[in-house]
Amino acid sequence: MNPETLLILFVCASLLAVIANRVRIPYVVALVLGGLLLGSLKLFQAPVLSQDLLFNVVLPGLIFESAYHLPASALWRDRLAIFGLAVPGVLLSIVLTAAVFVWSSHFLGDLEGVVMPFGIALVFGAMVAATDPISVVAIFRQLQAPARLTLLVESESLLNDGTAIVFFTLFLGIAMGSSAHWTSLATSFLEIVGGGILVGGFIGWLAAEWIKRVDDAMVEITLTILAAYGSFLAADQLGYSGVISTVAAGLVCGATGIRQGMAPSVSLAVNTFWEYLGFVLNSLVFLLVGFTIHLPELFRVWPLILAAYVAITLARASVVYGVGALLSKTRSHIPWIWHFILLWGGVRGALSMVLVLSLPPHFPYREILVNLVFGVVLLTILIQGLTMTPIAKSLGIIDPNDRWSVLEARRMRLRLAQGTLDDLERLRREEFYSEEAVELIRKHFVAIQESSRASLGNLDFDPAKRLQGDFTRLYQRLLARQKKRLLDAQQAGLISQRTFDELRADLDAETLDLESQPRALRERWLEELRTEESEAGAAAAARSPESGTDPSAE
Repeated sequence: MNPETLLILFVCASLLAVIANRVRIPYVVALVLGGLLLGSLKLFQAPVLSQDLLFNVVLPGLIFESAYHLPASALWRDRLAIFGLAVPGVLLSIVLTAAVFVWSSHFLGDLEGVVMPFGIALVFGAMVAATDPISVVAIFRQLQAPARLTLLVESESLLNDGTAIVFFTLFLGIAMGSSAHWTSLATSFLEIVGGGILVGGFIGWLAAEWIKRVDDAMVEITLTILAAYGSFLAADQLGYSGVISTVAAGLVCGATGIRQGMAPSVSLAVNTFWEYLGFVLNSLVFLLVGFTIHLPELFRVWPLILAAYVAITLARASVVYGVGALLSKTRSHIPWIWHFILLWGGVRGALSMVLVLSLPPHFPYREILVNLVFGVVLLTILIQGLTMTPIAKSLGIIDPNDRWSVLEARRMRLRLAQGTLDDLERLRREEFYSEEAVELIRKHFVAIQESSRASLGNLDFDPAKRLQGDFTRLYQRLLARQKKRLLDAQQAGLISQRTFDELRADLDAETLDLESQPRALRERWLEELRTEESEAGAAAAARSPESGTDPSAE
């Protein structure tokens, strides 16, 4: 990639970011559309979206950046749902996609190469089974959806692409004539995934321990880069899953190094670096997705692409609703209203495209598989990417008028003004400043404080929704503080590990209830309070003189 081309791509990405913000469409969609337009105009020769570029440059950085921001405790809390979607769910999705596609292709007329063997269809299912972490994370971070829903989508997308790559490798070997029994396939899967977890966890731990011993932003940024790319390359060289390894490194490094070993200023520098790197890599890969897709070739087999899109959607729906049904009676239950968002969040992206381009040149049905995968990727990004926000608003998952963001900003402005006045009073007492200057600043922030407090009462909020929202957010903050106090007590040796585990499990269960069914939790509390008040009233009536009870007898 020459410097001129790289410069043009970054200029295009910056312009598309501004346009996407103005017209309120996901940045990912704008990048793909921009890439399609630039590719059709053929103004310059764009770099190829190759396996080396995606696997050695893009994926490690983006996966690590997402993984180290994920709270390990929340992942463990939702482990059943995440594991169900990312491992058995991916395998089931592959098989269902292949079956539905092969069945539906019999009704599509005389398109050449339509009816492919089931073994080849399994390879296709593996290529499109994984929700692409790059596109999914980019879209959901713009949604401002509930924290647990975003966590489920992000963590599943990070893990299921690793499992899908493993299944793709195994099914590709079978399709090319490798004789392997299902037991050996299962053993290979466990070895590849387990090895990736061990390698990534070890490298993440090394980086975290080193981070604890230095206090230099540049060094610590370098250590996180080494953890991200080193874990991927090391696992890949050893024959394990590089994606799973990088996820493990990010989780371990984030849980033990970045949150415990970094000073706040260093943490800010590291976060800023990874945020910028994520923007650069996202911009590059989705522009190249647009450049790589050639619409005339897709139009030639559009009925088959549509059949493939229906197949992957039905398979995804079966997995999401199936896992949800299995967990409906457990603490890890997922609200039914979230299921459609999890289904619709199954966006495919650059990973699927690179997998199909990595097929050997003489692989059966290679040309039609390339068009199928490219078409499915384009449809999921455009259809699901463009409709995700309207659907989430219509389901009530996010506020259609963004009033909670306005309320949050006004509350924060009030807190900042109050904090500034407290700091001003402390500085006035501790150091010698001109009283006139202090009074001028004080009056300014008092005015801000009063206007902020007044503005909080001017929001057009439905009282019931305001009550529910305040209850949820306030209780979330209190639960977070309880968890911090519990952790402090455990680290100080005030409680045993067993007590810590029991109390932490109780708090996790409360958090799940709050994030999944806040209204039901609040109504249950109200019912319990009414019951207690009724029982207390009955007891008081029984003790009163009118009831015939002699108080002196007590």
